[in-house]
Amino acid sequence: MIRLTAGVDEAGRGPLAGPVVAAAVILDPRNVIGGLNDSKKLSERKRELLFPEICERSLAWAIVEIGVDEIDQINILQATLLGMRRAVEELVVAPELALVDGNRDPGLKCEAHTIIQGDALEPAISAASILAKVFRDRLMKEYHQRYPCYGFDQHKGYPTAEHLRLLQEHGPCPIHRRSFAPVRKLLQKDLLAEAG
Repeated sequence: MIRLTAGVDEAGRGPLAGPVVAAAVILDPRNVIGGLNDSKKLSERKRELLFPEICERSLAWAIVEIGVDEIDQINILQATLLGMRRAVEELVVAPELALVDGNRDPGLKCEAHTIIQGDALEPAISAASILAKVFRDRLMKEYHQRYPCYGFDQHKGYPTAEHLRLLQEHGPCPIHRRSFAPVRKLLQKDLLAEAG
Protein backbone atom coordinates (compact mmCIF):
# COMPACT_ATOMS: atom_id res chain seq x y z
CA MET A 1 0.00 0.00 0.00
CA ILE A 2 1.57 3.30 -1.12
CA ARG A 3 1.17 6.10 1.42
CA LEU A 4 -0.09 9.46 0.19
CA THR A 5 3.07 11.54 0.39
CA ALA A 6 3.39 15.30 -0.03
CA GLY A 7 6.60 17.08 -0.97
CA VAL A 8 6.96 20.47 0.70
CA ASP A 9 9.37 23.31 -0.14
CA GLU A 10 9.64 27.10 -0.23
CA ALA A 11 11.13 29.87 -2.34
CA GLY A 12 12.24 33.30 -1.22
CA ARG A 13 13.77 33.00 2.23
CA GLY A 14 16.83 35.09 1.34
CA PRO A 15 15.46 38.10 -0.60
CA LEU A 16 15.13 41.59 0.85
CA ALA A 17 11.77 42.09 -0.87
CA GLY A 18 8.59 40.21 -1.70
CA PRO A 19 6.83 37.29 -0.04
CA VAL A 20 8.14 33.88 0.89
CA VAL A 21 6.19 31.23 -1.08
CA ALA A 22 5.60 27.66 0.06
CA ALA A 23 4.21 24.79 -1.98
CA ALA A 24 3.05 21.25 -1.30
CA VAL A 25 2.59 18.56 -3.96
CA ILE A 26 1.26 15.00 -3.88
CA LEU A 27 2.55 13.30 -7.03
CA ASP A 28 0.59 10.54 -8.73
CA PRO A 29 2.81 7.41 -8.74
CA ARG A 30 0.94 6.15 -11.84
CA ASN A 31 1.59 9.38 -13.75
CA VAL A 32 5.32 10.04 -13.50
CA ILE A 33 6.61 13.48 -14.49
CA GLY A 34 10.04 13.43 -16.12
CA GLY A 35 12.75 16.03 -15.57
CA LEU A 36 11.97 16.99 -11.96
CA ASN A 37 14.93 18.46 -10.08
CA ASP A 38 15.83 21.16 -7.58
CA SER A 39 14.26 24.27 -9.14
CA LYS A 40 17.55 26.18 -8.81
CA LYS A 41 19.25 23.61 -11.08
CA LEU A 42 16.68 24.01 -13.86
CA SER A 43 16.51 26.82 -16.41
CA GLU A 44 13.65 29.29 -16.13
CA ARG A 45 12.22 27.89 -19.39
CA LYS A 46 12.30 24.31 -18.05
CA ARG A 47 10.64 25.38 -14.79
CA GLU A 48 7.90 27.20 -16.71
CA LEU A 49 7.27 24.07 -18.83
CA LEU A 50 7.11 21.82 -15.76
CA PHE A 51 4.78 24.11 -13.77
CA PRO A 52 1.53 23.31 -15.68
CA GLU A 53 2.54 19.67 -16.00
CA ILE A 54 2.91 19.36 -12.21
CA CYS A 55 -0.44 21.10 -11.67
CA GLU A 56 -2.23 18.86 -14.20
CA ARG A 57 -0.70 15.51 -13.32
CA SER A 58 -0.39 15.64 -9.53
CA LEU A 59 -3.04 14.21 -7.21
CA ALA A 60 -3.03 17.53 -5.31
CA TRP A 61 -1.01 20.73 -5.04
CA ALA A 62 -1.19 24.01 -3.15
CA ILE A 63 0.80 27.26 -3.19
CA VAL A 64 0.78 29.78 -0.33
CA GLU A 65 2.46 33.17 -0.02
CA ILE A 66 3.39 34.84 3.26
CA GLY A 67 3.65 38.60 2.72
CA VAL A 68 6.26 41.05 3.96
CA ASP A 69 4.14 42.32 6.88
CA GLU A 70 3.83 38.83 8.31
CA ILE A 71 7.54 38.13 7.66
CA ASP A 72 8.47 41.31 9.55
CA GLN A 73 6.15 40.41 12.44
CA ILE A 74 7.17 36.79 13.04
CA ASN A 75 10.62 36.55 11.29
CA ILE A 76 11.53 34.74 8.09
CA LEU A 77 12.05 31.28 9.62
CA GLN A 78 8.63 31.29 11.31
CA ALA A 79 7.03 32.72 8.15
CA THR A 80 8.57 29.90 6.10
CA LEU A 81 7.31 27.20 8.50
CA LEU A 82 3.86 28.84 8.60
CA GLY A 83 3.74 28.87 4.78
CA MET A 84 4.63 25.18 4.66
CA ARG A 85 1.92 24.34 7.22
CA ARG A 86 -0.68 26.32 5.30
CA ALA A 87 0.32 24.75 1.97
CA VAL A 88 -0.11 21.22 3.38
CA GLU A 89 -3.44 22.20 5.02
CA GLU A 90 -4.72 23.56 1.68
CA LEU A 91 -4.15 20.28 -0.21
CA VAL A 92 -7.51 18.87 -1.32
CA VAL A 93 -6.25 15.41 -0.34
CA ALA A 94 -4.74 15.05 3.15
CA PRO A 95 -1.30 13.40 2.99
CA GLU A 96 -0.30 10.61 5.37
CA LEU A 97 3.35 11.66 5.17
CA ALA A 98 5.13 14.90 4.26
CA LEU A 99 8.70 15.10 2.98
CA VAL A 100 10.00 18.57 3.85
CA ASP A 101 13.04 20.20 2.30
CA GLY A 102 15.60 21.32 4.89
CA ASN A 103 16.12 20.44 8.53
CA ARG A 104 13.12 22.11 10.22
CA ASP A 105 9.86 20.32 10.90
CA PRO A 106 7.08 22.86 10.25
CA GLY A 107 4.78 21.16 12.77
CA LEU A 108 2.34 19.42 10.42
CA LYS A 109 -0.74 17.41 11.37
CA CYS A 110 0.66 14.38 9.51
CA GLU A 111 3.94 12.54 9.95
CA ALA A 112 6.82 14.57 8.52
CA HIS A 113 10.41 13.76 7.54
CA THR A 114 12.88 16.58 6.90
CA ILE A 115 15.46 16.01 4.16
CA ILE A 116 18.45 18.30 3.67
CA GLN A 117 18.73 19.12 -0.05
CA GLY A 118 15.54 17.13 -0.51
CA ASP A 119 14.62 19.24 -3.54
CA ALA A 120 17.38 17.41 -5.45
CA LEU A 121 16.64 13.97 -3.93
CA GLU A 122 12.85 13.55 -3.75
CA PRO A 123 10.66 14.13 -6.84
CA ALA A 124 7.71 15.41 -4.74
CA ILE A 125 9.93 18.02 -3.06
CA SER A 126 11.41 18.93 -6.48
CA ALA A 127 7.87 19.47 -7.77
CA ALA A 128 7.02 21.68 -4.76
CA SER A 129 10.24 23.67 -5.23
CA ILE A 130 9.37 24.29 -8.90
CA LEU A 131 5.82 25.46 -8.09
CA ALA A 132 7.07 27.78 -5.33
CA LYS A 133 9.88 29.28 -7.43
CA VAL A 134 7.85 29.81 -10.62
CA PHE A 135 4.96 31.33 -8.66
CA ARG A 136 7.29 33.68 -6.75
CA ASP A 137 9.28 34.69 -9.84
CA ARG A 138 6.04 35.59 -11.63
CA LEU A 139 4.94 37.67 -8.63
CA MET A 140 8.25 39.55 -8.58
CA LYS A 141 7.86 40.34 -12.30
CA GLU A 142 4.42 41.79 -11.48
CA TYR A 143 5.96 43.86 -8.68
CA HIS A 144 8.51 45.11 -11.20
CA GLN A 145 5.63 46.68 -13.16
CA ARG A 146 4.56 48.52 -10.00
CA TYR A 147 8.05 49.46 -8.75
CA PRO A 148 10.23 49.49 -11.90
CA CYS A 149 13.20 51.33 -10.39
CA TYR A 150 14.39 48.31 -8.34
CA GLY A 151 14.89 45.71 -11.08
CA PHE A 152 12.75 43.06 -9.38
CA ASP A 153 12.30 41.29 -12.74
CA GLN A 154 16.05 40.57 -12.76
CA HIS A 155 17.10 39.75 -9.18
CA LYS A 156 13.65 38.81 -7.79
CA GLY A 157 14.37 40.73 -4.59
CA TYR A 158 17.61 38.91 -3.71
CA PRO A 159 20.41 41.11 -2.27
CA THR A 160 22.51 41.41 -5.43
CA ALA A 161 24.97 44.29 -5.74
CA GLU A 162 22.59 45.97 -8.20
CA HIS A 163 19.58 45.61 -5.88
CA LEU A 164 21.56 47.02 -2.93
CA ARG A 165 22.67 49.96 -5.08
CA LEU A 166 19.10 50.70 -6.21
CA LEU A 167 17.84 50.32 -2.63
CA GLN A 168 20.39 52.92 -1.49
CA GLU A 169 19.39 55.21 -4.36
CA HIS A 170 15.60 55.02 -4.02
CA GLY A 171 15.03 53.85 -0.44
CA PRO A 172 12.71 50.94 0.44
CA CYS A 173 9.34 50.41 -1.26
CA PRO A 174 6.25 48.77 0.33
CA ILE A 175 7.38 45.23 -0.55
CA HIS A 176 10.81 45.51 1.09
CA ARG A 177 11.22 43.47 4.28
CA ARG A 178 11.81 46.02 7.02
CA SER A 179 13.23 43.45 9.44
CA PHE A 180 16.10 42.53 7.07
CA ALA A 181 19.38 44.28 7.95
CA PRO A 182 20.10 46.26 4.73
CA VAL A 183 16.55 47.66 4.68
CA ARG A 184 16.41 48.22 8.46
CA LYS A 185 19.72 50.13 8.41
CA LEU A 186 18.49 52.42 5.62
CA LEU A 187 15.27 53.16 7.52
CA GLN A 188 17.23 53.88 10.73
CA LYS A 189 19.54 56.21 8.79
CA ASP A 190 16.50 58.07 7.43
CA LEU A 191 15.03 58.39 10.92
CA LEU A 192 18.30 59.76 12.27
CA ALA A 193 18.50 62.22 9.38
CA GLU A 194 14.94 63.40 10.12
CA ALA A 195 15.67 63.70 13.84
CA GLY A 196 18.92 65.57 13.16
